Amino acid sequence: MKAKWLFITIVGLMIILAGCGGPKPDVSIFIMGPNGYPSEAGDKLELSLKEKVGETPTVKVLTSPIFSMEKMIVELAAGGNGIFILAEDQFKSLTKQAGFVSLDDTIKPEDYPDGVIEVAEEGKPAEKHLYGIPLTNNKWMKDQGFEGKGLVAFIPQNAPKLNEAKQVLKAIAQK
Repeated sequence: MKAKWLFITIVGLMIILAGCGGPKPDVSIFIMGPNGYPSEAGDKLELSLKEKVGETPTVKVLTSPIFSMEKMIVELAAGGNGIFILAEDQFKSLTKQAGFVSLDDTIKPEDYPDGVIEVAEEGKPAEKHLYGIPLTNNKWMKDQGFEGKGLVAFIPQNAPKLNEAKQVLKAIAQK
């Protein structure tokens, strides 16, 4: 009998929690710099990005106020984010896992030579592609009063809505 009530309670809580937060955005962007990233900055960047891309795809910017390797790993593995903006060091360390989406078909690699890297997937020869957009002197960030120095934007392999993520990243990369 206790098990039945425990089950009903858990299911009820799951239903209530699933209803919280409203609809999921098409593209969520997770930002974490080497010293974290303030939520107020994320809010301002989100608002400006919504103005850039319009009503669709829907966009949500999430930030971490402190740097945490554990948080970054969880967000990469299970966060369901379409775009990540991380410190260049973290981006480079992730190249060993080959977990990026090539951007060659969306953004000109010659526009971002520092984002062109060689990645070797297991069992395949290494290939060079544009995988990251360095945000140093990035117009979108500068227009909002932020310095993008040392940050790189990229799309992970597990991005839920790949085409929408590419569309938003293209807007971020505009010069």
